[in-house]
Amino acid sequence: MIELQPGKYRRSIVRVYRFAAIGLGLFIFYIVAVSLNIFWLFGGMPDLKTLENPKSELASELISEDGKSLGKYFFENRTPIEFDQISPNLIEALVATEDARFVNHSGIDPRSLARVFKGVVSGNSSSGGGSTLTQQVAKNLFETRSEKYEGLLGKIPLVRTVIAKTKEWILSVVLERKYTKREIMMMYLNTVSFGNNTYGIKVASKTYFDKDAWDLSVSEAALLVGMLQNPTLYNPLRFPTNALNRRNTVLAQMVKYNYLPVDKFEILKDKSLGMKFNVDGHNTGLAPYFRESMRGYLKAWVKRYNEENGMDLDLYTSGLRIYTTIDSRMQRYQEDALNEHMRTQQKLFDAHWKDRNPWATPDGKEIPGFIEKAVRALPYFNVLKKEVGEKEAWKVMRRPYKMKVFSYDGEKEMVMSPIDSLRYYKRFLHAGMMSMDPRNGQIKAWVGGVNFKYFKYDHVKQGARQPGSTFKPFVYLSALDKSFLTPCSRIVDAPVHFGLSDGVPGGWTPHNSGNKFSYRPLSLRQALGKSVNSVSANIIKMVKPNTVVEYAHKLGITSKLNPKPSLCLGISSVTVFEMVNAYCAFANGGHRTEAMTILRIEDRYGNVLQQFYQKQNQELSENMAYSMLYLMRGAVEDGGGTASRLRTYGVTEGNEIAAKTGTSQNYSDGWFMGMTQHLVSGIWVGGEDMSIHFRTMQLGQGGHVAMPAWGLYMKKVYDDPTLVQYRKGPFNKPENFVLDCGGVASDSADTYVPPSRSDDEGALF
Repeated sequence: MIELQPGKYRRSIVRVYRFAAIGLGLFIFYIVAVSLNIFWLFGGMPDLKTLENPKSELASELISEDGKSLGKYFFENRTPIEFDQISPNLIEALVATEDARFVNHSGIDPRSLARVFKGVVSGNSSSGGGSTLTQQVAKNLFETRSEKYEGLLGKIPLVRTVIAKTKEWILSVVLERKYTKREIMMMYLNTVSFGNNTYGIKVASKTYFDKDAWDLSVSEAALLVGMLQNPTLYNPLRFPTNALNRRNTVLAQMVKYNYLPVDKFEILKDKSLGMKFNVDGHNTGLAPYFRESMRGYLKAWVKRYNEENGMDLDLYTSGLRIYTTIDSRMQRYQEDALNEHMRTQQKLFDAHWKDRNPWATPDGKEIPGFIEKAVRALPYFNVLKKEVGEKEAWKVMRRPYKMKVFSYDGEKEMVMSPIDSLRYYKRFLHAGMMSMDPRNGQIKAWVGGVNFKYFKYDHVKQGARQPGSTFKPFVYLSALDKSFLTPCSRIVDAPVHFGLSDGVPGGWTPHNSGNKFSYRPLSLRQALGKSVNSVSANIIKMVKPNTVVEYAHKLGITSKLNPKPSLCLGISSVTVFEMVNAYCAFANGGHRTEAMTILRIEDRYGNVLQQFYQKQNQELSENMAYSMLYLMRGAVEDGGGTASRLRTYGVTEGNEIAAKTGTSQNYSDGWFMGMTQHLVSGIWVGGEDMSIHFRTMQLGQGGHVAMPAWGLYMKKVYDDPTLVQYRKGPFNKPENFVLDCGGVASDSADTYVPPSRSDDEGALF
């Protein structure tokens, strides 16, 4: 018979307890050591302030005046939303797949850890991960695995992972104490990556399904949740089969946890992915030229704000909300109108030149060596020449390869060399168009070109070109305001000669369109409406070029103007931005209003950082401004006016429009400036180089290449019942304004009806 030895078992039990106590003590010591970074072995931890204000990179967003997103500035495309903006389908798919006991645990899920441990021991790697959503938030938000928090032991691969996991456990417990489950879930959904530079559920919903997160269906939610495990492997664009299988796995998990009936699963598992992919990048969205133009200003504003307020904001990561003056409806109409018009003009231009190259001398002959000279001006070619030598560089430029190119019928893939590509793009016409409310200076629409992805150059504010006859109102204004003339004055349409006394050695006599002079006295309204060059020349001879420069600068032209007699025909280059800004003074009772682009800037929490206000200054009397409007209405209302064809666009009835067309030398630049009581818009159309142009007045004048876009745009604005503030109507006439030409006190006193209609305008020759 074997006797029991109680002492022996007691000692074993005590030993077990002792080992357990020592183990527990060591574990607690380890946790404390990691938390305090003892001997700098484990690396630091985020401090309390960081935990209370977790930072994530948030895109700064440009927002239109009517509350629509115009686009973002970002390194990571991320925009946060609240829990009540999320579809319940998404919440259920996420919990079922990523953390089934999310509601019950306190940051660490013992059952998941036990499952992982069992999988490691048994060699079953498919047993699943042990990280809770809270731990994943800790990892995503606080960069626990980055060098920033790496200690001396972090250099050892396996040890580094264990330490990082420990930090995530500690942070998870802290997060669970500080935040609600809903807040933790939104921290997760607002920070995770969905691939294709898409971060956060709001952006992902828009990118993959063109929907708000609230509207996601069960299958859509399952696809997005499935991507979280590996956004590259389950990218539905690159690996649609992987993505489909993973989505069905998520749906199966929803069945497992009773979020989805089995019969519905059987239907959904065979459903296609049903994506409407539209990546939100810097080249997409409304107003890309405006966004790019504002980038430099906003970066400078952020720098100044940081210096003045001791802050650390960043345009790309601080989630600023920038409320602009742009109206998304008007922006869309302007983009659509310009695209429609330029598509037509490009077809005409291509047919006009047929198989010939459009870079030509004034007599229509092709400029020899034009493309070769353009190649030599390319930065790419010059870098290449430095690296491999000029001979090899030319070989590279002539070597064909596959590339995607722009066309009005959509992006095309073609095989061509860089030289062929340059030759292809040089044949395109370009345009810039902008609209501004003269009452407050707010810019409502800004289109800097025909396609931002392929043509980055902004023809609203970057590109300065000769304005031709659209500069003439400043000439007329200087004579009226200096009392050389009155609105009722008449000037004979006859040649005007400038000689040595006018600062023109050798002499110069400007010509009218077609080299024709009527030798008849014309009212100022007739002369401006028909764009008669001889009258403008006569006026600048009276007032002198320096006076014209003074008035143009006073109203908002900032470019350098050449004070020569030829200025009367618009030979000094200006931008669309300047011209619209300056014309606004005519429509705003003589007040020059500084152009406004931003209303206010808020931080990510909705705190207003700066409010912006309009700046106005009275530069002309109300009567003088209205007199100029009266003169410029002649282009639209009177027979022979260069803008009389606007009647065909349905924008003139019940409306007053003051306008001016403009064409530069050789028809290189076509302009149109149009003013209504509450909206001033300007447009320029031309080739990339001044040597690229139409060859005839019929096709190349501003009334043809530019004006129709204005008519299309305004028709869309007038047809929109929500834009009542820009409805048709007369200009605001000053109470004391009286026009008495020949004893008749009416706006039609100077109306001149020529024997036959002419749509020709005065071009610069």
